Amino acid sequence: MSEHSANRGSSSVAEKHKLFLLFRIGDERYALEAVEIAEVLPRLQLKAIAHAPRWVAGVFVHREVMIPVIDLAALTFGESAQVRTSTRLVLVHYRVSAERPSQLLGLIIEQATDTLRCAPSEFKEYGLDNDAFAAYLGPIREDKSGLIQWVRVQDLLTDPVRQLLFPVPPAHIELLEEGHE
Repeated sequence: MSEHSANRGSSSVAEKHKLFLLFRIGDERYALEAVEIAEVLPRLQLKAIAHAPRWVAGVFVHREVMIPVIDLAALTFGESAQVRTSTRLVLVHYRVSAERPSQLLGLIIEQATDTLRCAPSEFKEYGLDNDAFAAYLGPIREDKSGLIQWVRVQDLLTDPVRQLLFPVPPAHIELLEEGHE
């Protein structure tokens, strides 16, 4: 077990800390907040989505639910995630809008093998405004192994991609369903 996994404090300290799943894209380290994660799966076969951005890896059915999947390496640096035994398909809770319940979104991530428990305040803004190109890349934390960047799940998808992956049923279908209840 690494220092990150073993670094646990007392219950009063734990209340102030959050748990993160650590992963890599190439040589860079990133973190997902654990409460956003529904499940961690091995990498699975996906059905491609025609005309989607190349970082949209596809869809698959899990427990009778169709789940869209994005490749974080392709989204971030334009290169698909490497096929490794540590490459995972992580299901996260993604809120499409305030009016809709959260839905599952799959993320292909590399080297998802460790966790980190720390105070969110240990992540610091780094001076670049990524909102126009990579709003999902949040603040950075430094440790003895280098830098870790927080990936914000809610900021992963642009509006057009969100509409592609999580379409709203046409209004006439919703009206028909209300009439049968």
